[in-house]
Amino acid sequence: MYLLIIAILIPFIATALIPLIHNRIGSLHIGWLVLLVPTALFIIFALQIPAISVGEVLNQTANWIPSLGINFTVYLDGLSLILALLITGMGSLVVLYSIYYLSPSDSFPHFYAYLLLFMGAMLGVVLSDNLLVLYVFWELTSISSFLLIAFWYHRKNSRYGAQKSLLITVFGGLGMLAGFMMLHSMTGTFSIREIIAVIGQYTDHALFYPAMFLVLLGAFTKSAQFPFHIWLPDAMEAPTPVSAYLHSATMVKAGLYLVARFTPIFAGNASWFWTITIVGLITLFWGAFCAVRQTDLKALLAYSTISQLGLIMSLLGLGSAAMYFGDGEQGALYGLAIFAALFHLVNHSTFKGALFMAVGIIDHQVGTRDIRRLGGLMAFLPITFTFAVIGSFSMAGLPFFNGFLSKEMFFTATVNAAGLPAFGVSAWGVLIPVIAWIASVFTFVYCMILVFRTFFGSSQLKKLDKQPVEPSIGMLISPAILCILIIGLFFAPNLLGDYLLRPALNGVIPGISGAAPQISAWHGFNTELFMTLGIVIVGTLLFLTFRSWFKIYRLQPADWTFTVLYNSFLKDLKRVANWITTHYMTGHLPAYFAYIFIFFIATAGGALLITGALSVDLMADSPISIYEGMLVAVMAVAAVSILFAKSRLTAILLNGVLGFSIAIFFVLFRAPDLALTQLVIETVTTTLFLLCFNFLPEWKKEDSPKRTKIRNALIAIGGGVTVTLIGLTVNSGELFESISGYFEDSYELAGGENIVNAILGDFRAFDTMLESLVLFIAGLGVYTLIRLKVGKGSGKDEHQ
Repeated sequence: MYLLIIAILIPFIATALIPLIHNRIGSLHIGWLVLLVPTALFIIFALQIPAISVGEVLNQTANWIPSLGINFTVYLDGLSLILALLITGMGSLVVLYSIYYLSPSDSFPHFYAYLLLFMGAMLGVVLSDNLLVLYVFWELTSISSFLLIAFWYHRKNSRYGAQKSLLITVFGGLGMLAGFMMLHSMTGTFSIREIIAVIGQYTDHALFYPAMFLVLLGAFTKSAQFPFHIWLPDAMEAPTPVSAYLHSATMVKAGLYLVARFTPIFAGNASWFWTITIVGLITLFWGAFCAVRQTDLKALLAYSTISQLGLIMSLLGLGSAAMYFGDGEQGALYGLAIFAALFHLVNHSTFKGALFMAVGIIDHQVGTRDIRRLGGLMAFLPITFTFAVIGSFSMAGLPFFNGFLSKEMFFTATVNAAGLPAFGVSAWGVLIPVIAWIASVFTFVYCMILVFRTFFGSSQLKKLDKQPVEPSIGMLISPAILCILIIGLFFAPNLLGDYLLRPALNGVIPGISGAAPQISAWHGFNTELFMTLGIVIVGTLLFLTFRSWFKIYRLQPADWTFTVLYNSFLKDLKRVANWITTHYMTGHLPAYFAYIFIFFIATAGGALLITGALSVDLMADSPISIYEGMLVAVMAVAAVSILFAKSRLTAILLNGVLGFSIAIFFVLFRAPDLALTQLVIETVTTTLFLLCFNFLPEWKKEDSPKRTKIRNALIAIGGGVTVTLIGLTVNSGELFESISGYFEDSYELAGGENIVNAILGDFRAFDTMLESLVLFIAGLGVYTLIRLKVGKGSGKDEHQ
């Protein structure tokens, strides 16, 4: 049964159906029908929890290209299940929220089609076992997120943010693809499970570390890690439901999932540990530091998302040390960081989703997200205020909210890492908990800014676009559910831990049996508790004295940012591209031919010389008959004579001599079918030339400068010599086994007794199909042009 494969395909099928049913449902909001898709998928995956929680895994395969090892294989274990539940569960809440959030002027079919397309792509990413299938879905998430971010395409900032996210994530995805191909080159398989099983034999392979860093490049760009984080703040131009879905629970978690999934392959070495840990800690600190200075609520949430993603990434890096120690006390000690990463991944989705929705309500009901224009909203939006307090305090890591539990586990992991007896941590390990603590202080500060500067103080109604009132109950349901989860997970965390987190941990670091602890809120007066108390005290002081130390942000020059560097790079790239284009796009056809032939000579001729493939052996060739020599002479004279033709008619006739001479060659070589084909084609071509002769413009043969003639002659001679050498080289030696033996079995392979018919009808069927498709498209184009011409000539409307 292909239940998992069908689950991936359902969103794509629904996407295709939306345009068909949109105009046939009357006044019913299409969002209600779309809501059925993620809800049904969530139920399907939730039903798998009992089996997965006891260690079972589900895998299903649909053969695609088995000869190349590319099959649609899906694999559901604890790690992929927890992501699948987030994708479908948050998807359900976001669709419900969007029904009340979007304006009637928005294009609902486009929005929900893009959203379902993204949902299906994300499910494909987390469930795929085949590397190439995973990559296809990975890039599809980039494309669909581009469409969602640019949903309000009439806004310049929306188009800019969508382009920025696409360029950076696709760039990382291409690097990841190269890493995948290196893994396949090493192991001979595209299956992630099979790679995990055999990778121990290839840790000393020359491609091991390049593959590792390229896979991390894809993960870092997708999860907005420093310095690739710059795309996420600009992506906040998307509608708030998109931000709540893509940038809190799903798309940005794809990179984290990739790191977790590939931990059994690459973990256990210092490069993996330090790269992920350092990048994660820098991202954690820089995101929190930048969030404090933001005046737009969504921008603040964007940088806070970057920071929280860095926190989870650093935990994945710290926990990778468990692979070095293996199953045992030390392995379990450092495996705790992986458990904390998975726990915080779920917690982050709940509190950040609730915060995005709360900010969306403020923007929807007030008309602005500018903190400088807000204040005193608690009296007008008490329910939204409650959501914001719950989400913010959870993100700040305060008690009675789920973020407190995973934050305490984060501190435990950093303290443990400071004493790690491997990877040279002893020299710099003390900086890990210090950086984590400083970043957490800034996290506390921006959480207080979000709550107190938005909802407390005096109201500024004159600066608002709308009179603030609570939205309809429908818009409050989704954030309310998330806030219930935030509090519920604090009081019953082991329900999540036993049924989801433990199986997910086993999927990341199999065999570390003691790394999944019982989650509790109280561990006594330990280092982690004192770190939390210090954060609250120092963070409160910084918040109260914010205006006195805020000037430190002015020390950074305005043009010293990665966004400025990105914009400068694109501007310089455009300038270089324009310079190149203006120099080769001359509008002069001979120049284009010159570029083409120079490139051909340089690449093909250069390859012959550099690789040493050039080999000419004429000893085994058949003797050249007098007839063949005469034909060669005739063709040479005709070809050269075309250059000196005084009229178009003469050039056409000389060109015909070349074509008919080739047909005679086929006769001499005993290939009558090719000779007949060549005769027909040449006759038709020459006749068409002559028929069109009267309609062609007057032929003005320009007299080119001597230097141009010499250049063209050299190019022509070089091209001819290159083609001749290629032909002689191919004829003189065989670098590869001839494929003729394969086609000799045409009857067994294709059921055709005539080998020529079998080649044309079976082996080249795909090529023939594409040729037919090209002709069909060309026919549509011709028909369209004819209709347009007739319509205009008859005075009819263009749409007719």
